Amino acid sequence: MDYTAGLEAALNRLHEEGRYRTFIDIERRNGQFPSAVWCRPDGQEQDITVWCGNDYLGMGQHPVVLQAMHDAIDSAGAGSGGTRNISGTTVYHKELEAELADLHQKEAALVFTSAYIANDATLSTLPKLFPGLIIYSDELNHASMIEGVRRNGGAKRIFRHNDVAHLRELLAADDPAAPKLIAFESVYSMDGDFGPIKEICDLADQFNALTYIDEVHAVGMYGPRGAGVAERDGLMHRIDIINGTLAKAYGVMGGYIAASEKMCDAVRSYAPGFIFTTSLAPAVAAGAAASVRHLKTDATLRDQHQLQAKILKMRLKGMGLPIIDHGSHIVPVIVGDPVHTKKLSDMLLERFGIYVQPINFPTVPRGTERLRFTPSPVHGPKEIDHLVKAMDELWSHCALNRAELSA
Repeated sequence: MDYTAGLEAALNRLHEEGRYRTFIDIERRNGQFPSAVWCRPDGQEQDITVWCGNDYLGMGQHPVVLQAMHDAIDSAGAGSGGTRNISGTTVYHKELEAELADLHQKEAALVFTSAYIANDATLSTLPKLFPGLIIYSDELNHASMIEGVRRNGGAKRIFRHNDVAHLRELLAADDPAAPKLIAFESVYSMDGDFGPIKEICDLADQFNALTYIDEVHAVGMYGPRGAGVAERDGLMHRIDIINGTLAKAYGVMGGYIAASEKMCDAVRSYAPGFIFTTSLAPAVAAGAAASVRHLKTDATLRDQHQLQAKILKMRLKGMGLPIIDHGSHIVPVIVGDPVHTKKLSDMLLERFGIYVQPINFPTVPRGTERLRFTPSPVHGPKEIDHLVKAMDELWSHCALNRAELSA
């Protein structure tokens, strides 16, 4: 077996399909978000504007967050020193979990090193806690949820995206006495559409199922205190397990679940992905806690974030660009071809200093390749004008289709 040849063949397939991904080396500048410096392959530096970041509200540069992290480093040093069970639980981790439990109005919260691990570890552990558990999973759930459901060894049912009628059919077909859990998202990040939370909760009540919602792209940004879409819609009390991230709107890193005290205790006690992982650095936990606490009372960034997203969508629609608009903060522009998508991304970066990554299969279905823009409160009128003009010029240059504009 020529292993090197096997690797080359696998990589060549990606190149041939136009799906090979490259890293862009950037240096973010504190106090100047969304501006950054691109370290080009030729060694030169170029000023750019980041349009695909997940630091949705710019909290990664907020003074409250930075001060909390500085204080924690001065007090506790760099690393946590171990897993949560073995010397890695500090006052900063407990403070963060208390803030998250309060945010979601749950009895407890459990912090993981990422939301991916939180999803994977929790969903793969639940069948150990509820033998015979059947998990009903939306077909467009995040890869971390899919992996957790796949690895758990229990029964699973995949329902068509946001199709409540199909979910009902699947629930009705199974043993009424079997334990059940419905796993779905509040905001699906590729199209920016919302999950039907109330309708799913109604079905969960009818069929005695637990509810598990991923609010990764919503925490910090929706609801009076930033607890997500479930809070915005007054449905948080109907969700059994809430998954969220600290690496997007909160600007730091890490993930978590919020649930009943017994649920968090059981996951803590049985999930290998929690038990055998070194805990977050104290400074990271402190910064995340400060960010969560701040955004509970400051809605200014949330409001401005939504406004900037609406403005960008309106401007792009006005040029006839094929954007998907489900009312969320995510702005996908459909290109429909992996090669063209990569070419547009490269030209935006090299010619205009605009950084947006191409989104290709398998992240999205073939034929729906896209550029996905994530406007934020720190993207001002100047940045939006520059982006819109660049997109208009390159769309014409590449002879891509535009939507019919009404008179």
